[in-house]
Amino acid sequence: MKAIALDDERPALDVIEAFCSRIEAVDLVKTFIRTGEARLYLETNPVDLIFLDINMPKESGLDFFKSITQQTLVIFTTAYSEYALDSYEVEAVDYLLKPYTFDRFTKAIQRAQTRWRALRQFSGENTGSPERTHLFFRADYGLVKVTIADILFIEGLDNYLKIHLQDGKPIVLRLTLKAILDELPTGKFIRVHRSFIVALDKIEAIRSKMILIDDEEIPIGSSYEKEFFSLFMK
Repeated sequence: MKAIALDDERPALDVIEAFCSRIEAVDLVKTFIRTGEARLYLETNPVDLIFLDINMPKESGLDFFKSITQQTLVIFTTAYSEYALDSYEVEAVDYLLKPYTFDRFTKAIQRAQTRWRALRQFSGENTGSPERTHLFFRADYGLVKVTIADILFIEGLDNYLKIHLQDGKPIVLRLTLKAILDELPTGKFIRVHRSFIVALDKIEAIRSKMILIDDEEIPIGSSYEKEFFSLFMK
């Protein structure tokens, strides 16, 4: 698992770095003492796990985790036991009360790895499946399962997405178009506008730079036009 750690106290980050160096299951790629720097990193770098201090001066770890768009697991770390209940709001993997031992830290990693493997398996990333069939997203303090074959198109609304499906109501997520496009099967979905991604096999017609899908008209942006028609004509 690729991980980062965020804590406003450098000694706490040193402990996490030392413990992670002894565990092959996790690769700690970056540490941060400021939420702004961590948020900026996560916008362009996918990770599987975040070690996150809850009690920080300007923004709590809980608020930070709710604000990020990337779908990732979290292990909270704090010196205050009264925050434990809050961690359940966001389906945290574990809650480590400082100072914690290496054995306790290892148990938290094992729990994270179990959940990480289960998510990969359910989304079709196991070795026996050539292509992902489902995606899982954090929403409403839990996980939402989306069948990739059911996606018609995806609409971007600032830092939110609306996934339009063949059956059922659209699903609204706190995620960026770039982030979800990286998760979708290559060659089956394409971005056609700064606010839209479409499923190529769901396109019913194209008229005057407008794509028709399920009675919805989706514009083709000028900067995306060449790539779209090149892929669509194939």
